[in-house]
Amino acid sequence: MTQTEPKQRQIVLAERPNGEPTEKHLRLIEAERPLAGAHQMLLRTEFLSLDPYMRGRMSDAPSYAAPVEVGAVMVGGTVARVVTSQIKGFAPGDWVLSFNGWQEYAVSDGQGVTNLGQSPVHPSWALGILGMPGFTAWAGLTQIGAPKAGETIVVAAATGPVGATVGQIGKLLGCRVVGVAGGAEKCAYAVSELGFDHCIDHKAPDFAHQLNAACQDGIDVYFENVGGKVLDAVIPLLNPNARMPVCGLVSQYNATALPFGPDRMNWLMGQILRKKIKVQGFIIFDDFGHLYAEFAKAMNAWIEAGKIKYREEIIDGLENAPAAFIGLLKGENFGKRVIRVGQN
Repeated sequence: MTQTEPKQRQIVLAERPNGEPTEKHLRLIEAERPLAGAHQMLLRTEFLSLDPYMRGRMSDAPSYAAPVEVGAVMVGGTVARVVTSQIKGFAPGDWVLSFNGWQEYAVSDGQGVTNLGQSPVHPSWALGILGMPGFTAWAGLTQIGAPKAGETIVVAAATGPVGATVGQIGKLLGCRVVGVAGGAEKCAYAVSELGFDHCIDHKAPDFAHQLNAACQDGIDVYFENVGGKVLDAVIPLLNPNARMPVCGLVSQYNATALPFGPDRMNWLMGQILRKKIKVQGFIIFDDFGHLYAEFAKAMNAWIEAGKIKYREEIIDGLENAPAAFIGLLKGENFGKRVIRVGQN
């Protein structure tokens, strides 16, 4: 099917996963292409963002956002082009940052849609370094982590779109940065390309020992994206008055029960109490949306000056989104993973 036909393709939540999702949980269907009415515009999806938070939307467990209903289109940030418009400020051909979800077309009234103009240089970057992941890294680090020059920052998922940005900003702020990533190739990239001081492979059998050796002066800021054994290794190394922005816990998203082993909650709480550790979760636009303009100004300046590097994985075809998303949850991505839905 091409995007000139009167129908469209969508990917819907077929059933809720219990544990690790598989492709049976996400179904590709054909549906009628929507028509825009008065004070609306028709958007054609060009790029679809894949992000770990989507796993939470597949569950009906209580969370900060409503779950996707079974049979409904999966949610997701998108970059789209305006096909037709009856909304002032949006013209056919404009690129927009929108939330079309996993489908080829959507109708919008303009609420929550950002116009990127007729010819943005890198339109898909609005889903990464200049969008939610980049903003998450900047705000979580600067507003919660509040690093001071000379301090040590450790960031998990160090070559992902959030972690890579956290580390680079940390270096720009004069900090020592230690990354944690999966595999020698990713760790080498974090050091040689992103400028991290060290990067430790969490798959190494002596991971905790290597992390300790790389953090001889302790850890002042830990940017949490992963949880699990990485968090276990970090906690004893946190310095008094350390700060921990909690962005995600991707290692736990498919868990169906608490991990086996002794209850370490009292030990963890004791560490937080005795070391006066600040642990704060955040939802980026809920908590820091008012700072987006400040972030955009800083990030654009860093990019233009060549001070921030960005790696993007573009996968062609909406039909490939389920497999690409499942791989993302397994850590198979190397950089920001985006689906190219349209032929722009």
